[in-house]
Amino acid sequence: MDPKFAIRTYQFAERAKSELIIGSQLAIALAQFPAQEKPGGKRMLLMLLGSIRAELEFAHGDTKKREFRSAIDHLNEAISLTESMELGAASERLSRAISAATTVAQEAWDALSKHELL
Repeated sequence: MDPKFAIRTYQFAERAKSELIIGSQLAIALAQFPAQEKPGGKRMLLMLLGSIRAELEFAHGDTKKREFRSAIDHLNEAISLTESMELGAASERLSRAISAATTVAQEAWDALSKHELL
């Protein structure tokens, strides 16, 4: 992996990880909301997850890394589960997406280390 590509990939992956972690925390929090607040919380969470998906799709389009595609697939499942208010399962799928983003971040980190840029 050349250094410029590794830097872009690493940036995409780190941003995705941060956003996915926030999404997962919000899914867990939504489960604790009072019943009357859940519909609004659910709408906001779905909007956030949709934005994260757009970022991941951009990252995948630029890098073609299969791990980003995997993260998108897990995120799509999480969105579906959130729509059904199966928030524990949604959080678990978000964890899988985080893992995929972590994998690609580590690969980019290794490449940057190899080029002695870290």
